[in-house]
Amino acid sequence: MANVTDATPWVRAVRASHDRLAGIVAGLDGDGLRAQSYDTEWSIADVLSHLGSGAEINALYVDAVANGGEPPSRDAFPGIWDVWNARSPEEQAARSVEANEGLVSRIESLTPEQRAAFQVQMFGPVPMDLAGFLSMRLSEHATHTWDVAVALDPAARIAPDAVDLLIDTVPRLAGFVGKKAPAPVAIAVAVTDPERAFTLDTGGVSVLPAGTETTTASLALPAEAFIRLIGGRLDDAADLKASGVTLAELKSVFTGF
Repeated sequence: MANVTDATPWVRAVRASHDRLAGIVAGLDGDGLRAQSYDTEWSIADVLSHLGSGAEINALYVDAVANGGEPPSRDAFPGIWDVWNARSPEEQAARSVEANEGLVSRIESLTPEQRAAFQVQMFGPVPMDLAGFLSMRLSEHATHTWDVAVALDPAARIAPDAVDLLIDTVPRLAGFVGKKAPAPVAIAVAVTDPERAFTLDTGGVSVLPAGTETTTASLALPAEAFIRLIGGRLDDAADLKASGVTLAELKSVFTGF
């Protein structure tokens, strides 16, 4: 069997992220749900609908793996999205909390043997273990939770327990969402809380271990801010110290998702 990463911290972080967002949603009325999220094209209810449909789809994968069945066909996804999009903001919010609770509870119910044997192929030819599967879900859920939270509190940040895990997934995410810079540069990146060191290449759009390439620029910022930068969600340079590259240049590479 291939090496399997311990999924326990990921399960806990996904649970915490769900509970955090459910608590935020519980305090919103109809007007609050219709308010704009961080995403200028989505209301808070739209974000919740997106997370709800995602939870429903992810639950299909978990059930397929746990029961030895076939994974869901991508042809089924548009129908799921259409159902969610047709709901009122109030129903989107309520159903989103229900769907996410269902997904998290289903994952928590997996036996140790099921967790260890979990293998699912979603993107690309390489199957993921449970930790890999949950890293994708946590990245999406924690980031979109921030999209909601920051619309209500400008000082909101991605939850620290999620940051501690997600900072080590940045290399994979950067290559997936980044766009080649008009004037590529190799940047020595130092992050804190937790501490990590990377080399960010805005030409090939990759985040590699520090020292991989000769760098001509530098960037220092909190890990939480770096995660938001890669996700196209860093607008304030207050916590960022840069030389040889600007925040505007970095934002042209990482435009968001």
